[in-house]
Amino acid sequence: MIAWVLYDIVNDKARTKAAKVCKQAGLYRVQFSCFLGTLTPNQRDTLQLQLADLIDEDTDRVYIFPMSRSELQQTTLLGQAFDRKLVTDEVRALFF
Repeated sequence: MIAWVLYDIVNDKARTKAAKVCKQAGLYRVQFSCFLGTLTPNQRDTLQLQLADLIDEDTDRVYIFPMSRSELQQTTLLGQAFDRKLVTDEVRALFF
C-alpha cells in the first residue's frame, strides 16, 4: 500500500529520529515532516510502533494515511513536486 506519513513532533531529537525511521522504512521525504512511499502491512505496523515510541502523546501528532495507486495518480502537484517514480517498490529498494 502507498502511505503518507505526516507528523508534528515538538522535541527536536525525537523529530530527527522520526525522520530517520521513515527513511529507513523506505519512505521518500516530500516535505520536512511529510513522507510518502510503499509499505507492506507488516512494515506499516513496525513503523507505527517505532514512531509511537518516539512521541509524547500529550503534545505530538503522527498521521499515517493509506492511499491507493489510482488516488496517487489523481494527485494535483503544484510548484516543486516530488518525483512519482520514487514511490514504487523498485525504486524504494534502492534505499537499502
